[in-house]
Amino acid sequence: MGYKTREWRKSMRVVLDYNNMTEKFLGKEGFSETDLRGLAPKAKAAFEYVNANRGKDELYMGWTELPYNQAEIVEDILATAKSVRKKFQYFVVLGIGGSALGPIMAFNALCHLHYNDLPKYKRKGPKFYVEDNVDPVRMRDLLDVIEPEKTCFNVISKSGATSETMTQYLILLDLLTKAGVSVKDNVIFTTDEKRGNLKKISDECGGIKSYVLPDGVGGRFSQLCPVGLLPAAVLGIDIKGLLAGAAYMDSLCNKPSIYKNPALACAALQVAAMEQGKNVGVMMPYSDNLKYLADWYCQLWAESLGKNITLDGKPCNVGQTPVKSLGVTDQHSQVQLYTEGPYDKVITFLSLRKYGCEMPIPHGCENIPDVSFLGGHTMEELIQAENAATAYALTKAGRMNYTLWLPELNAFTLGQLLFLFELQTAYAGAMLNIDTFNQPGVEEGKKATFALLGKRGYEAKKEELDSLPEKEDKYIV
Repeated sequence: MGYKTREWRKSMRVVLDYNNMTEKFLGKEGFSETDLRGLAPKAKAAFEYVNANRGKDELYMGWTELPYNQAEIVEDILATAKSVRKKFQYFVVLGIGGSALGPIMAFNALCHLHYNDLPKYKRKGPKFYVEDNVDPVRMRDLLDVIEPEKTCFNVISKSGATSETMTQYLILLDLLTKAGVSVKDNVIFTTDEKRGNLKKISDECGGIKSYVLPDGVGGRFSQLCPVGLLPAAVLGIDIKGLLAGAAYMDSLCNKPSIYKNPALACAALQVAAMEQGKNVGVMMPYSDNLKYLADWYCQLWAESLGKNITLDGKPCNVGQTPVKSLGVTDQHSQVQLYTEGPYDKVITFLSLRKYGCEMPIPHGCENIPDVSFLGGHTMEELIQAENAATAYALTKAGRMNYTLWLPELNAFTLGQLLFLFELQTAYAGAMLNIDTFNQPGVEEGKKATFALLGKRGYEAKKEELDSLPEKEDKYIV
């Protein structure tokens, strides 16, 4: 494979350009060289903290070792994926959060944008769906387009107690049972190795094929473990290339300097911008294939950094709100705000040097200058020009932005991006002195849901909900 040669890896390197964050390009709104040098102590401390804790499961930093410790697992996944492609017409992921966003993102990034509409001989694999919600209409509509007995269901939950995922599982279990299909034949679990409800169900069924969601890997950092690798392999995505790309980016981020470590630079720049009140981070890929990478990144950034207490117990309310945007589409909806609205945003462009095709624009309408000038160019030229023009307009308006350049989009470059964002998030959390890997703010809503549905053990929470004051009619219009 190409990624095994040094020359090819170098040619596929993802590159960060943050000139448009600096005083030279933004004037007083940008960072001066003195400002950038001033970031060095905090950046170095964050780098050293992350490096010192790599692989520690108790800190949920096992994700740092995923590019290196899965050779045997990968071979097993590839064998299973081959069997799934041969046996099933549909492959459905049941999950929520990272266990859904990751597979959706990789599917959209590396497969045909109309994959499920392709004839079978062009797909070379089952139709693919990810159920990441409990909207009843969504489930009904899924059942209209699949045949459960011809479907492999990948149920992903560490605990096997995730209400949304287990609700989906109960519905599909009932359908399989009524169709006379053994769960063991049509289901694969991705769960805890030794504990949890899916492990119990597997044991009761005589052993359902299962993959391990490692202890030190949280859901939003799980795309490069079996959570994301199995669905990707079923789709024919080069999962060895994904992991090789992640390892390559890791090697590029092995220095404690924002001038040499792209993930550290992204983290330091974003944290410094937050300290200036730039509390919105816009992720703007100029590629339809990368549209859902912005969704994946939003969870990673928001859930990791939105915290109200520091590691030493001091109250804080930190974090940056991530916003997803798509170039060129959102030039016609959001960029007006970014260019002339509040100075509270940093825009991250994901830009391609080379697209999967060029698509020539034919000559025509020669008597209409507003149209005829397009003839003879390509759609690749057009989208790249629009990308450059948007960056220029934002910079001219004094708006912070930087670009991550991909030479092209493939498994290796996507693996680089994923690992860069994960490292960036870890570094940023360390700079903010917070626990990057927990999510206590999610728990209150979970408890209230359990209470409302009558789950045993949540009676006190139900009483608390019942004791809420009555709503006043005058505030209901």
